[in-house]
Amino acid sequence: MDLTLVVGYLASICSMTSFIPQAWKVIRTRDTQAISRRMYTVTVAGFALWTVFGLMSMEWPIIITNIVCFFVSGFILTMTLLPKPKMEKVAEALDRKG
Repeated sequence: MDLTLVVGYLASICSMTSFIPQAWKVIRTRDTQAISRRMYTVTVAGFALWTVFGLMSMEWPIIITNIVCFFVSGFILTMTLLPKPKMEKVAEALDRKG
């Protein structure tokens, strides 16, 4: 396998998994106070644009990576925008142990 391709796959894995700890922390703690809505808005928009770029150029690694990142970061953004009772209800549904 080409070294360039290996680096690309590793970068994709890092990008796709980088938001998982934050999403899980939001679910477990029900705390979104310290999360920047502005930053996540720009991040979600960026992932949407990268997905469109990938679709326009038919680059599946770009498409898949950015769709995953879009949904996970979009979830985090949504949780920051929801009223506290609704956010807690969503978190409770996702964390049956909580």
